[in-house]
Amino acid sequence: MKRIVEDVSDEGLESLLGERVTLFCSAYIYTGKLTGVNETCVRLDSASIVYETGELSSGPWKDAQPLPPGAWYVQLSAVESFGILK
Repeated sequence: MKRIVEDVSDEGLESLLGERVTLFCSAYIYTGKLTGVNETCVRLDSASIVYETGELSSGPWKDAQPLPPGAWYVQLSAVESFGILK
């Protein structure tokens, strides 16, 4: 059975604007409030870089370091997966 994925506006990252998201990237994991999305990058506010996750279902990150205050940008080409982890 084939499933066709359509390009729909307000889907994917756009639908998560305003939420605290986690971006699994090729080298690092970033988490923060998603405040912007364009064709090449996303903007995170109150961002952290995750050096050690611990068990993903167990709660807060084992080692997440806050990045400098203000906007933090991540290239979409580096993002492998994304979502909201609770």
